[in-house]
Amino acid sequence: MSDPCRVIAVCGHEAAYGEALRGLVAPGVTVVANGRELFRAVAAPSRRGEESCVVPMTLGRDPELVADTARTLRALSAADRARVVLAEPFGTSQHLIAWLRAAAGRAPDTAALLVTAPAGDPFEDAELYRVACLVRRYGSHDLVEVAFTGGDPDPAEGVRRCTLLGARHVVLLPAAFAQPRVPDVPGARVEHAGPLIAPAALARVLAERVADARRHRGERGDDGIAAGLTAADNHGHSHTHPPGTAHHHGHGHPHPHRHTHGHGAGQVIRSTA
Repeated sequence: MSDPCRVIAVCGHEAAYGEALRGLVAPGVTVVANGRELFRAVAAPSRRGEESCVVPMTLGRDPELVADTARTLRALSAADRARVVLAEPFGTSQHLIAWLRAAAGRAPDTAALLVTAPAGDPFEDAELYRVACLVRRYGSHDLVEVAFTGGDPDPAEGVRRCTLLGARHVVLLPAAFAQPRVPDVPGARVEHAGPLIAPAALARVLAERVADARRHRGERGDDGIAAGLTAADNHGHSHTHPPGTAHHHGHGHPHPHRHTHGHGAGQVIRSTA
């Protein structure tokens, strides 16, 4: 499809609600947080008649961003919805593992790796431990730990735990678009592996998501919103009930919103290869 299309990157905590993407995406990409910002960007009178493709900027840990984005788009008027298509999320957990393994390859084998990301809900945080486990299992580094900006353990505590396990060189691997500040921890040399995704690769993946969404719209008449509404159906509490326990959960919300969660578990789970 060669008609012009505005690309809207909708962001959650993995991209600091948009701040982490500013300066990384092309000038023509509109970066917004979900909710009112997204609604206004799509429904702006000055944009009427222009097709928009909305891409949820998650790396696989935040399916609620996809579902909430779909709810926001569903709330548009029929006229506005007719010119909007919702793309697949920017990345999946499988993509995240591959990107982290590539980043790990830039760190010396003798260094400890600290996989860092903004804290999410308990299930998102548990997913990061699983991702880090696979990075270690299929990599060459003996020590791979996890830390959360705004959570527990935070990056400084994560570095301290690495030093208690014998590391003197710790490399931070950001598992998000946002990069944490490098903590100053006595007895440890701490550095960044660099951004998870280079701007050129980010632009390429974004273009692929947009092209796929527009092709599906053209070939099937599918705007992606119905599929997006179910993105978080298998996320969270649905997997925590004992076998044989009857339960029902409603994942729908009548309005778009951000989630805030507290984290109190101070345990580090390490993989064992």
